[in-house]
Amino acid sequence: MKAFQVTAHDAPPRLHDIAIDAPAIGEVQLAVEACGLNFADLLQSKGQYQERRPLPVTLGMEFAGTVIAHGPGAEAPPIGSRVAVFAGAGGLAERANVPAERCIPLPAGMPFTDAAGFMVAYGTSHLALTRRARLAPGETLLVLGAAGGVGLTAVEVGKALGARVIACARGRDKLEIARRAGADHLIESETEDLREAVLALGGADVVYDPVGGALFDAALRACRPEARILAIGFASGTVPQIKANHLLVKNVTVEGFYWGGYATFAPALLDGSLATLFEWYAQDRLRPHVGDVLPLARAGEGLELLRSRRAVGKVVVTCGTE
Repeated sequence: MKAFQVTAHDAPPRLHDIAIDAPAIGEVQLAVEACGLNFADLLQSKGQYQERRPLPVTLGMEFAGTVIAHGPGAEAPPIGSRVAVFAGAGGLAERANVPAERCIPLPAGMPFTDAAGFMVAYGTSHLALTRRARLAPGETLLVLGAAGGVGLTAVEVGKALGARVIACARGRDKLEIARRAGADHLIESETEDLREAVLALGGADVVYDPVGGALFDAALRACRPEARILAIGFASGTVPQIKANHLLVKNVTVEGFYWGGYATFAPALLDGSLATLFEWYAQDRLRPHVGDVLPLARAGEGLELLRSRRAVGKVVVTCGTE
């Protein structure tokens, strides 16, 4: 089969022809139809991700496909089932062996391209906003990078939770997409003063930040008393250095959030969150925005869209026939 692999951290990943074993005990084999790309795939390709895997590694943390074989002890999902899975790696390939217990059946009518990029982005936003930030109806949520893969889902989930949403992004085209996702107020990050604009709207109760850098600093200064700042990621390339006295003055809390970690220390929370999100999708309360769909042979171009921050919504790679 073909797989998009990292063989050395100082060289770009490439498409390789490799063999695949039969599924092991408790595993099923999927014919992979589509794989969602995440900023973590970029870090993993350079050996900079917090969970380092031995090389060679097939990239692709989340993907969707059809069950085509069972390993010993695995009886479900049935052959032919359409499922999504977060496996941490292995999705940028034509087939993949994954733990059967991690497979989530897809709602009727959900395209593989929607499912492939659904779990990490929506799961991150939902669990971060509900469990860590405890976002309450009527509060003001400021979303940085609001047109990116996770930022756009934070706009949607924030609105579903009853918040007033301020979306900050680069470029009016991106802001228009955030508005369509439910944002109440829009801030152009390159031409407007973020701090002044947010304060003019009354300040932020919760900040959702997948960007870091200077935007984090400005958002911190635009917080209301007892605000919560969610450190989701650092797409800007700069990890903020926080002065504790700034937190003290307004009783502000900065909370780190790593969605994948819940699969290890609190899988029931992750499973419950995803069940809610797939139900919301089935109820047409969530509408994933897939900005780019590329074939497996062009997976490298998809990663470059993420690296250059040109992606709008999710970037999805098709590995099968859909």
